[in-house]
Amino acid sequence: MTNQGPEAFSTERLDVLPLRVAHADEMAAVLADPALHTYTGGAPEDLDTLRARYTRWEAGSPDPAEHWWNWVLRVRADGRLVGWVQATVAGPRAEIAWVVGTEWQGLGYAKEAAAGLVAHLPADGTVRTVVAHIHPDHTASAAVAAAAGLVPTEEWEDGERLWHREEITSGTARP
Repeated sequence: MTNQGPEAFSTERLDVLPLRVAHADEMAAVLADPALHTYTGGAPEDLDTLRARYTRWEAGSPDPAEHWWNWVLRVRADGRLVGWVQATVAGPRAEIAWVVGTEWQGLGYAKEAAAGLVAHLPADGTVRTVVAHIHPDHTASAAVAAAAGLVPTEEWEDGERLWHREEITSGTARP
């Protein structure tokens, strides 16, 4: 990865590609289910709103000390987009998040993508700590965080538990 943006990477079944505004058309259908907002609030965005969001994300953070790295998840077997992962990186800390469309949930794509993202982040040599915010009732997201090597902490923010993974120089995780 560079300061200009994320680099593509792959997992066993997914090509994880830097998010572009052009992905909004396909992603609008992936993200259309209101159930995706059960734990985060809000509602699905219409295509114009999603394009505007992707335009902001693609442009990156206005703060030069913070990087917005966003990727879409493309299933290699059929070429379809199924969700996204992101990392907001400030100094040695990355806050990660993920969404997989309802149609593709339960197939392990979120776990695979989140674990791939965590493995990919330290490759640039700057990210040492990875965190995610998980709603306490969202057991599927907790399982994704655990699969990515994060552990729950006693810290809470906006009603969500902070999950944490700290990398050490040997490449092994320390909770």
